[in-house]
Amino acid sequence: MKKFLDEFKAFALKGNMIDLAVGMIIGSAFTSIVNSLVNDIFMPLLSLITGKVDFTNMFIALDGNTYATLAEAKELSVATINYGAFITQTINFLLMALVVFITVKQVNKLRSMGKKPEAPAAPTQKECPYCRSMIPINAVRCPHCTSLLETSEETERE
Repeated sequence: MKKFLDEFKAFALKGNMIDLAVGMIIGSAFTSIVNSLVNDIFMPLLSLITGKVDFTNMFIALDGNTYATLAEAKELSVATINYGAFITQTINFLLMALVVFITVKQVNKLRSMGKKPEAPAAPTQKECPYCRSMIPINAVRCPHCTSLLETSEETERE
């Protein structure tokens, strides 16, 4: 039993596991904020633009009758297709994705501000003076035209 508890402790207290747990907690809190943003701010504005349409009461009753509200249909145990709820959840998802995208973009921007620009890497290729093909910088013969190339040592001796 002690070995099992030690293994569980090692697993649960790994840095990645703690980061994941913190991320999940923050994510669930963030979800409630975005849901409130959608339901309390964007949906009323969208209803105003679309002529006071209430998406929550947009549904199709599968028994063929019409009902004033979704609650009335549910009270009578009628099967319904709640496409208004689907529209609301789709808007929720799109707003969540937009907010996460903007957040990640800003975090990446902040990270890149602290970094110094990397120096350009030394060239690994050069141009063959005879056929103008790109060849490895240390090549002594061009693989394309088979011309013998001057090495940097020969150039320095002259």
